[in-house]
Amino acid sequence: MPVGIFRVCLVVITAIINHPLLFPKENGTVPENTEEIIQKMKEREESLRLEQLRLEQEIADQEAAQKALEKAAEVVEESKEEKVRWDMWTALSMVIFLLIELWRQDFQEGIWQDTGGEEDDMAVLGKAFKGVAFPEKAVLASFYEKRILGTTGDMARMREMVEGFADDLLEALRSVCNRDADMEVEDCMGVGSMYENWRVRKPFVCDLIVPFAPPEPYCFRSQTWCSGDSSSPNEQGYGTIKVCRADEDVTGCICDKTKLGEDMLCLLHSPANTTRPNSEMEDLLCFKNTQYLDANQVMKWFQIAVTKAWNRISHKYEFDLSFSLLDSPGALKIKFRSGKSVAFNLTPVVQYENSDVYFISHFPRSSLPADLPSSTHWFLTFAVYERRFIQLVSKMLPANACHVSCLQILSFLHGKQCSLTGPSGLTNYHLKTVMLHLLQARPSQDWAPEKLEARLQDMLKFLEKCLHEKKLYHFFIGNGKVPAELGFPIIFQNAEPLNLFRPFVLRRDVYRKTVDTFHEMLRNMSALINEYTVHIPLAHTNGIHKESL
Repeated sequence: MPVGIFRVCLVVITAIINHPLLFPKENGTVPENTEEIIQKMKEREESLRLEQLRLEQEIADQEAAQKALEKAAEVVEESKEEKVRWDMWTALSMVIFLLIELWRQDFQEGIWQDTGGEEDDMAVLGKAFKGVAFPEKAVLASFYEKRILGTTGDMARMREMVEGFADDLLEALRSVCNRDADMEVEDCMGVGSMYENWRVRKPFVCDLIVPFAPPEPYCFRSQTWCSGDSSSPNEQGYGTIKVCRADEDVTGCICDKTKLGEDMLCLLHSPANTTRPNSEMEDLLCFKNTQYLDANQVMKWFQIAVTKAWNRISHKYEFDLSFSLLDSPGALKIKFRSGKSVAFNLTPVVQYENSDVYFISHFPRSSLPADLPSSTHWFLTFAVYERRFIQLVSKMLPANACHVSCLQILSFLHGKQCSLTGPSGLTNYHLKTVMLHLLQARPSQDWAPEKLEARLQDMLKFLEKCLHEKKLYHFFIGNGKVPAELGFPIIFQNAEPLNLFRPFVLRRDVYRKTVDTFHEMLRNMSALINEYTVHIPLAHTNGIHKESL
């Protein structure tokens, strides 16, 4: 109860003290405080308004900058899309251009390989023939009879003498060699212009190839550029020769082709059978630490063997024998006491499988590319098949056909021109390849002897076309029309054509020199022929023309 009375009294006293009528002087300042508050509120409102304007301006600036960035991004994106579209069109155009170029080359190669003897193929004279005067038939016939035909008998006598001596030399070589350790040498074979009866330039040089094989129980296993994986252009026409044991099956096991790990062992070939001392392989003329036949080792071996063989039989002959070229192991020269000499080449080769294609260690007197991929790469020669093809075709041609005559005249003119202006990139092998292509392209009746002038012009036109295009394909490689009677290996017929003029693409200086020499030969052709032709009366010449008409 007392607590309740106390609370009531406390409330009453508080109300009296806070009554507005009490202390009037102190409450008189209330209006003045209100105005100050209002003034401060206005100032605050103004500052807030200014701050709002500032923030709105900043927001507007930020929005403008954002829009500018977005617009710039759109421009960049559009430029990228435009560039991508342009790059796509450029790439597409390049692809189309390359396809057209590849089709054009394939089309030209198809025409090249499918030459059918049509007159249109040889009807167009190039720029090199403008103003060129071909000798008359009578002059050409007299030149051939006086300058070239008389050398046939000399070639026959020289072939007989060289072959007899070579057989005796090889027999002596076999006797000085160790049959259990040295290479086994077979009988030699004659190839090239001397044995195809078109050699005209002196001195006459016989080319003989000598196949050889390893001693038992070893054998040669060869691989060409067209029988394995894809090879580089520099390896076209080459192959490798591996020396293996006869009972070793290198094709049926992958241990020879794949590097096995240290913890892996081939169950077919034990280390005792597959691993041979390096000295043993070097005795087999292999490249160091390999099983591949080394051409340089073969050259050294053959040179030493020939020297030993000559020392054994030299007492039987009244002449001296020496090596005429240091870089050619079989380039030999016979020197008689009278001062005369006879040169011939005895070159070691390896037979490719059971064919008459051979791997040759080097080409004597050749301008073929000497930059071999390595000394374990051997060039393939088709000289035996070339000789057989000429013999086979000659049987179907008219009597006294002019194909050999054309080649002899062209070889003579080119040789004479080179003696005047220096050597060129053209070789006699290129000229023979031209003749082989034309022999296959033209019917047999076109090679009658009275058509010598026309066929000589065909060979010159064909050669000019090849020089212009920098393309002269090997006659056998890639040629599906080789007569079946030759028994030519099908693997080379199915291979890509081999361009013999590829060096002209790589070396412009050699190409320019070759073309200039060819043009100069055409301009000097009549003068060169007239120089070696007996004088023919004009009346006799006119009579010949009347008979030909």
